[in-house]
Amino acid sequence: MSIEKRNNGSLLPANPRTLFDDFFSRELFNWGNNNFSSTRTTLPSVNIMENPENFTVEVAAPGMEKQDFQISLEGNLLTISSSKKDRKEENNSNYTRREFSYQSFSRSFELPKDVVDDEHIEAKYENGVLKLSIPKKEEARKQPPKLIEVQ
Repeated sequence: MSIEKRNNGSLLPANPRTLFDDFFSRELFNWGNNNFSSTRTTLPSVNIMENPENFTVEVAAPGMEKQDFQISLEGNLLTISSSKKDRKEENNSNYTRREFSYQSFSRSFELPKDVVDDEHIEAKYENGVLKLSIPKKEEARKQPPKLIEVQ
């Protein structure tokens, strides 16, 4: 679409049909961003942080409940998935209204090999955020530099 300044000072295109065609041919929102998978399902945003003792994974998943999540660790592949089905039905003498919704996602992350203490992983869901604490094995934790005495 080209915007032209008209004699009356308007910034609208000279041909209104161009405005209509352009409006419906372009994407109003970038639906191909990282929050959507190839199957067009919504993927939640994830924060991953590392410190010397552990990894912390935060998944933004509002509207879910803790029983909606499945978390697995196979080898060094951490998979977080969720599915939630909702069905509402309203009966009235004149009509029946049914609403169905289904939400699901699955995200997988490869953790460093032989670093994670898989016996002590903790997961907590609170205020719309699933938070995982993944401790590192003692031998994988970064040790402070060792000072060597010169003799």
